[in-house]
Amino acid sequence: MQSEGVGPDVRAPAGRIHMVQQMITEDDEGKRVVNSHGETIGMVSEVKNGTAYVDPDPGITDKIRSKLGWGDADKDNYVLKASRINTVTDDEIRLKSNL
Repeated sequence: MQSEGVGPDVRAPAGRIHMVQQMITEDDEGKRVVNSHGETIGMVSEVKNGTAYVDPDPGITDKIRSKLGWGDADKDNYVLKASRINTVTDDEIRLKSNL
């Protein structure tokens, strides 16, 4: 038995699967952000209230700080809208291909 709200929506039209929107947490700080082709486009520098902030050009210090949970978004970071996320894994956040 599948829990309500988890997994594909069985009411979706044939050939289309409705994916549940990914929730971003502080555990995602330090993850690579990749486009649909797997190319790295940045790193999650900080998560505030479920919103990820992406540093497009992180240095080694930024990477270490984010991994330790000491992330700090600044003027060079971009907001990553949840609607643009395809999947979240242990290592990366992959964006949708229709961007």
